[in-house]
Amino acid sequence: MDYSLYIFLSTLLAIFTTTTLTFLFSTYKSKSHEKSINLPPGSFGWPIIGETFAFLHNDHEKFIGDRMKKYSSKIFKTKILGERTVVLCGTAGHKFVASNEEKLFAAWRPHSMQKLFRSSYQKATSIIMPKQMEKHVSQAPGFLRAEALVGYVGAMDSMVLDHLKTHWDGKQVVEAHHLTQLLVLTLSAKSFLGLEDHCRIDKLAKLMDTMMPALHTIPVNIPGTAFHRAMKAVPAAREIIQSFVKEKKEVMASTGNNMHDFLSYMIGTADPVTGRFMPDNEIADKIMGIVAASFNSPAMTTTFIVKFLGERPDIYDKVRIEQMEILKAKKFGEALNWDDLQKMKYSWNVALEAMRLIPPLQGTFREAAKDFTYEGYAIPKGWKVYWTVSTTTMNPEYFPAPEEFDPTRFEKATPPPYTNIPFGSGPRICPGKDYARLQILSFMHHLVIRFKWELVNPNCKITGGMNPFPVDGLKVRLQAQPSQA
Repeated sequence: MDYSLYIFLSTLLAIFTTTTLTFLFSTYKSKSHEKSINLPPGSFGWPIIGETFAFLHNDHEKFIGDRMKKYSSKIFKTKILGERTVVLCGTAGHKFVASNEEKLFAAWRPHSMQKLFRSSYQKATSIIMPKQMEKHVSQAPGFLRAEALVGYVGAMDSMVLDHLKTHWDGKQVVEAHHLTQLLVLTLSAKSFLGLEDHCRIDKLAKLMDTMMPALHTIPVNIPGTAFHRAMKAVPAAREIIQSFVKEKKEVMASTGNNMHDFLSYMIGTADPVTGRFMPDNEIADKIMGIVAASFNSPAMTTTFIVKFLGERPDIYDKVRIEQMEILKAKKFGEALNWDDLQKMKYSWNVALEAMRLIPPLQGTFREAAKDFTYEGYAIPKGWKVYWTVSTTTMNPEYFPAPEEFDPTRFEKATPPPYTNIPFGSGPRICPGKDYARLQILSFMHHLVIRFKWELVNPNCKITGGMNPFPVDGLKVRLQAQPSQA
């Protein structure tokens, strides 16, 4: 054997042996440490896969509820998505996580999400942006704050109306799930990117729809899996967004840097520490995450509002009466304004009840940034922590007859803190909650004024897992309503 080849193979064997022994030693050391401390009750399930399949595919409330009954109503351990995880339950668990953000917890995303939204310019183990730039972007002018949205109501009202005229008017049956996704993305593209291109937005909506089911899944990239389909959709989606970035830069170069949207801000603002402007690929990656965040939850909520109103004509009638009163007080063709939204109290209670019964996201992951104890149990550093909304939203102690769709429950009493928090809580509360409210109410206003509907597929299957959605869409049969305007 050639001496150089012998040296190479020997070196390779030594590296492999050292790596393997190091891994085995660290695993043994970790398990020995865990045996010496008081871990929460629970089971890690099967080797390697743990309880991932049950977590992803079973009814989420049942998955959590069964383990609460078996182990503890406050905390239990499991292994999901390849990670040892503790689940914190109830209002105490929600409050503990919200109160200790950035103290005991760090943000964490499942591996499937990390791979889907992997930066195009950094390795998977790297953060998406340098910490200083991340902080700088988070301090962007308050595009999403209520005071900024006041002036945006009229524009959104116009876009919602155009969407309904284009995709709903004159149709006997529509697929509401896809159309709400298309509306949400059309509004986001205008709000965050300042661009309109219905053809590319439609393509992007379809790509995002392919990506969303893979956000919380096993990241096995083989044909036939949701993750494989999502990974194929990612480059196409990024290409569309990069084209938006290029066009926005051209417009800004010719008209001046007027920062009326988030994309303009990202292009035209230098990092205060490094003084550098973000390259196009960084901007595209960041916008990709923003679009995804603004796409799934609002579309799901709007879809299920359509579903519940189609199932409950009595509730639909109350929403329509409220919206007609607002319409009658306006001049013909006059757009909605901020004050109108404040009058939509019952309509917003309908939205809150829809989000309580079918939360757009069933829970949130965090990572233990250090060793700590909770309820007398040790939580090791590096373990994942999961808090789940169903442990409060379906608790009859807080919401009597929790299985019933009853918007009036929010009129009778204000839910206790940390019981119904569809937009999260604490330092990481959703920054787009006011924008989502504006979007949902604008859509409800025009929808109930223009249409009444019934569900074509009332028994449509809703997926389990973290992101519930109607598997075969939500088809509704439309009946035009006289507006009396």
